[in-house]
Amino acid sequence: MVGAAVAWLGLGSNLGHPEQQIAAAIQAIAELPHTRLLSQSSLYESAAWGTSTAQPDYLNAVVAIETTLGPQALLDALHHIERARGRVRAGERYAARTLDIDLLLHGDRQIDTAALTLPHPRLHERAFVLLPLVEIAPTLSVPGRGRVADLLAALSPAEIAGVRKFGRHDRPVSSENH
Repeated sequence: MVGAAVAWLGLGSNLGHPEQQIAAAIQAIAELPHTRLLSQSSLYESAAWGTSTAQPDYLNAVVAIETTLGPQALLDALHHIERARGRVRAGERYAARTLDIDLLLHGDRQIDTAALTLPHPRLHERAFVLLPLVEIAPTLSVPGRGRVADLLAALSPAEIAGVRKFGRHDRPVSSENH
């Protein structure tokens, strides 16, 4: 695709049949205009992260896409997919949710606005993001931070041990959509 960038997305769910939520989200992402699914990780299970940990465990995955959508347009499309899957963005920041899709990277773009920060500001701290990233792209470099394999190695063994591989979520790779 002319003018396309590779974007990396983190997906998570701990409500409403998380495995199905993530599968449906990946399908919806693959169907975005001028977007092609390149790769997806296995599913990983982990305890809730942040300030609200008294909730069900999360399932997480990472996907790589090729898209001509700019970062903000892509983020808007991802928020639309979240809403379609029952996500409500209100209340506590780290509350349980049907679906969370984070725009982790968009090419090598570095953006810091009120609406969007790239690379994702906590990507380098989260084993549940780094483990699936290392699975499908161990040499991927995060602008300003370094290779994902090195970022994962910098985490404590306890942080890494808290994330368990759940399984493989195989889906056919979609062709470019228009």
